[in-house]
Amino acid sequence: MADYKVASLARLIDQFERLPGIGHKSAQRLAFHVLSMTDEQAEAFAQNILDAHKKIKKCSRCCNLSEEELCPICKNSARNESVVCVVEDPRDVMAFERTHEYDGTYHVLHGVISPMNGVGPEDIAIKELLARLSDGKVSEVIMATNPTVEGEATAMYISRLLKPMGLTVTRLAYGVPVGADLEYADEVTLTRALEGRRKL
Repeated sequence: MADYKVASLARLIDQFERLPGIGHKSAQRLAFHVLSMTDEQAEAFAQNILDAHKKIKKCSRCCNLSEEELCPICKNSARNESVVCVVEDPRDVMAFERTHEYDGTYHVLHGVISPMNGVGPEDIAIKELLARLSDGKVSEVIMATNPTVEGEATAMYISRLLKPMGLTVTRLAYGVPVGADLEYADEVTLTRALEGRRKL
């Protein structure tokens, strides 16, 4: 007997299965949920994906995600512009913002140096960071890359570049477990990590 297959459903399942962390059964569940939507809900869902894809770009200052030239954090005059927290991913910014303890600014690298994966210093937003720090307004840079081998190597590489600039370069204290992603850390852990940061 031939396999029962609805082509458009199979393609939808395949698209969901391409998302990180989504296996075949989860992809099926998501696809059937989409099928249960009204036409209006499905159109709104699809339109939100298209809008996000077309409208969201990188902030010209910190490389965080933004719909405008500057992200809301960079536009906020109440933020302490003398401190920059360097993170791997925009999700890490969201994690720190949930603590309500950090009032400085950010710089998003969009990755880490990983020679094994073909990612070098030129493939992440290091040159944008150096350009930003050249005006002398920043006094401290907090290296908040994840405590992985690649994250540590990236933090050390950047700190060596920044030392001649006379900046204070600190590293998050290990309230964050080694091997963990910052986006999954709770607010207390991140707050303690910020408070216990150390010089590199």
